[in-house]
Amino acid sequence: MEIQKLYQQYRDRMQKIADLRYSNALLQWDQEVYMPSGGNAARSRQIATLSELAHEMFTDDTMKSLLAQLSNSSDLNESEKKNIALTSYDFSQQEKLPTTFVRELSEATSLGFEAWIEARNKNDFRVFEKQLSVLVELKKKEAALLGFVGHPYDALLNQYERGATVAMIDKTFARLEPPLSALLEKIRSATQIDDSFLHGNFSKDQQWKFGMEVLRQLGYDFNHGRQDISEHPFTVNMSAKDVRITTRIDEKDFSSMTWSCVHEFGHALYEQGLPDDQYGLPLGEAVSLSIHESQSRLWENNVGRSMDAWHYFLPVLKGYFPDDFAETDILKFYKGINKVQPSLIRTEADELTYHFHVMIRYDLEKKLIGGELKTADIPAYWNEQYSKRLGVKVPDDKQGCLQDVHWSHGSFGYFPTYSLGSLYAAQIFSSAVKNIPGLAENIRNGDYKPLSDWLRISVHQHGREMNSEDLCRQITGEPLNIQYFLDYAVDKYKKIYEF
Repeated sequence: MEIQKLYQQYRDRMQKIADLRYSNALLQWDQEVYMPSGGNAARSRQIATLSELAHEMFTDDTMKSLLAQLSNSSDLNESEKKNIALTSYDFSQQEKLPTTFVRELSEATSLGFEAWIEARNKNDFRVFEKQLSVLVELKKKEAALLGFVGHPYDALLNQYERGATVAMIDKTFARLEPPLSALLEKIRSATQIDDSFLHGNFSKDQQWKFGMEVLRQLGYDFNHGRQDISEHPFTVNMSAKDVRITTRIDEKDFSSMTWSCVHEFGHALYEQGLPDDQYGLPLGEAVSLSIHESQSRLWENNVGRSMDAWHYFLPVLKGYFPDDFAETDILKFYKGINKVQPSLIRTEADELTYHFHVMIRYDLEKKLIGGELKTADIPAYWNEQYSKRLGVKVPDDKQGCLQDVHWSHGSFGYFPTYSLGSLYAAQIFSSAVKNIPGLAENIRNGDYKPLSDWLRISVHQHGREMNSEDLCRQITGEPLNIQYFLDYAVDKYKKIYEF
């Protein structure tokens, strides 16, 4: 059979699989946003069935035969060859997982999410612990099925950042932690920043309206996206033409919603910028979770927490909250939103102490998957590490080990990508500054199109064409270099704290 006809069969099949997976994503979005609590049992079954069908279709003999016939064909163009190579790799991973296991894991994650919500409502980790222990055992089994050379956690890391290992992450954190700790010591010795104006009584409706205006100004395409409220902010896509984000609002803390909106916008912009003509194929997917996080962290921190951004947005904010921010000038506001202070909640942490939140979760996950820690030990371990590494006392489970949704989704191996994303973000943004004439002035004027267009060309359009390191090298001229982040952090915070 003519090779292009075979490729079209492959493409059709991959798109049908994507239809199943994205339908599943839509059900999961609804589960976290609108579904009545009593619908969880049936929803768990529906999600598991779609997961099972997608896995069966992806790993069956028809797909295996198509990939075997298409691999190494000289009659395919470079993009087609890349799709086949990446799908072949994905197939080699997925065929190791029995369909019965995929269904079991899917059902367990749906039940895990329900248990996590209940545990948060009751502020009691014990409500979640039983189902979490089931998930941990399943993730251990998954690691064994996938295979690993060093640590079993390597198999899970690889799902989010291909090629990542415990040895690599340990080395990165070992280089990052000492200079971060030294910078934090200088900040502790400096005059502290007043951010009291960010805490008070901020109307939920007004916060929502402001957040929506921020998203529109940044360039979120509401014709192909929407924002809703959820327990934990997240981004989900059903295609490049349907990308949805959520936020949460704390009427006592203005920062909570604002940074959630900007962070999730970065994720959504990436998804909306992926090649829609590659729907269902690897070249229509994000490179990795680290690069995905680089996009959200770039917008949240390098842009959203910059002085330039608030030259435009502070007057807009005062229009929504004239009484709260009337006397707040831009320097005071800029310093306030960048205050460095060890805290309990990762998603609301400053961009320096944030990495310690990630390191704590990373170490905990390694110990869980490696068998050194049991799920019942999590609260005690968590509280001890927060006291030791951040110097804060955890008052309860909701503000401690129940704060993140990831474990209820079975997402073990995800957390290190948050730090890697921040490191990539600093390096990529440095390149943006060099390559976009007048970028700072654009941002001061509320014009984000030049930056968005540059990211479309530099990052989004490539899909999975390159791995994270190769993409970083193409954009910046070198592989990941943590010095970009450290230089950015030192320069920024020595000016804020005047040391």
